[in-house]
This record gives sequence, structure tokens and C-alpha cells, in this order.
Amino acid sequence: MYVVVMGGGRVGLNLASFLISDGHDVTLIESESNLCNNAASELDALVICGNGTDIKTLDEANLKDADVFVAATGNDETNLLACVLVREYNVSKIIARVSDPSHGAAFKKIGVDSVISPELTAASYLEKLIIRPKIADLVVLGRGDAELLDITLENKGVIGKRIGDISPTENFIIVAVYENGNITIPKPDMILNRGMKISILVKTKFARDVMKKFTKI
Repeated sequence: MYVVVMGGGRVGLNLASFLISDGHDVTLIESESNLCNNAASELDALVICGNGTDIKTLDEANLKDADVFVAATGNDETNLLACVLVREYNVSKIIARVSDPSHGAAFKKIGVDSVISPELTAASYLEKLIIRPKIADLVVLGRGDAELLDITLENKGVIGKRIGDISPTENFIIVAVYENGNITIPKPDMILNRGMKISILVKTKFARDVMKKFTKI
């Protein structure tokens, strides 16, 4: 996949690095010379020192061949204008970062496929880690209405029971079991043991109850 990322700051640089590590072709566009030079020294990718709201720069990045364009600067107005211009290249997917979540509607209105607010996501993630301290890991899914929790079993109320007697319900399902460092798709007759690590897909509003069910001693 060929991805063009506009913005060589923290978000754009990390994103480009992850994509390159996964084997994707990446071009990064950055207007500030210091950030541009830093990106060029860190990334195994084409780095263009130019303005992503300039047609010549977009042409230099071969937007017509791109599968995805990501506007990742910290300036919402710049990201919005770039997305408007990129639409003319018929890129399959356009993703934009917004610093102010209230601007999200404007991006959607011009046809941006996905609007992401890293700041809002990070704050929400931290809040969940604070109020659910016994969760080993957490991933927020969809529009925030579901979560994938990694939990270590502690509650004697479920220890020794068959997975099929507990899961699935209307509110959660055990989707993975980790044993001896290996991941296993759970079977109904598998027994839950103390200290076992499991992954649970749960509706967000029931996450606290599920956490108590499996971790409260």
C-alpha cells in the first residue's frame, strides 16, 4: 500500500515509521525545515520539504498513485485545506487529524473518510486506565461503545468454571486465552484457572461490571 502522510511532527513521524515497519511505501510531506530534516534522517522513505496545501507538492508526492492520504499536522485549517485538494486526486481513503474535536463535522462534510483526534483518544484512554487499574491492556473500538480488555483472572467466583458456562452473553464475550505465552481461541469446555490471562470484548457501559466479575478477589 502507498500512503502519503502530511505532517512530520510527533503524530505524523510515528505513523510513517509504523507504516514503513509494516512494509508499506510512504511519502512524508513537511513544511518546516527542521522537522523535514529530522524526518529524512529517521525514515526510510521519501520526505518532501514542502507545503501539503500546494498542488505542486502534492504532484511531487504522486498523489494520483496513493491508496491513502493522512493529514496529520497539528493545524486543523491546514489539514482541512489539504483534504479538499487531495479529493481531486481520487485517493481511495482520506484520514485527517483534528486538534479541536468540534471541527470534525467540517471534515466529514467535505468527504473525509476518517477523522481522528489523538489528544481526545489519549485522554479517554488515560481516564480508563485510571478508573480500571486492574486491566493489563485496553483497546477502545468502534465509536467508543466497545472495548477489548486483557484481564488476569483473580475472582474465585469464575475460577474453575467452563468458559461456555460464562461466555458469551449479550454484553461480553471471551475472545482469547493466553497459556504459556501462546494465544488460544477459547472453546466452551476450557476451564478458567487463577492467573490465566484472557481477552474480553465488552460493551463499554458494562466494562466496569465485567472487570469486577473476573478480577475482584
